[in-house]
Amino acid sequence: MPEISRFYGIVIKMFFNEHNPPHFHASYGEHEVLIDINTLAVFAGNLPPRALGLVIEWATQHQNELINNWDRAEGLNPLSKIEPLK
Repeated sequence: MPEISRFYGIVIKMFFNEHNPPHFHASYGEHEVLIDINTLAVFAGNLPPRALGLVIEWATQHQNELINNWDRAEGLNPLSKIEPLK
């Protein structure tokens, strides 16, 4: 599963040829969530509130890039790195 971004100890990854809805994985320590790219809603797992807030802030800023990466992943094409939250 390629890592597409990393910031403040949070790792963002996306699988190739993954199930719908379009989503990404965010992990922080032993915690992991799956977040719907279109709605930015968590649909599986959990993160500490502060980490989740950072992930949602980052995803809001990079939603179009996440959608583009999802399309690439479905076609088994290389994913683009996305700038970390600053």
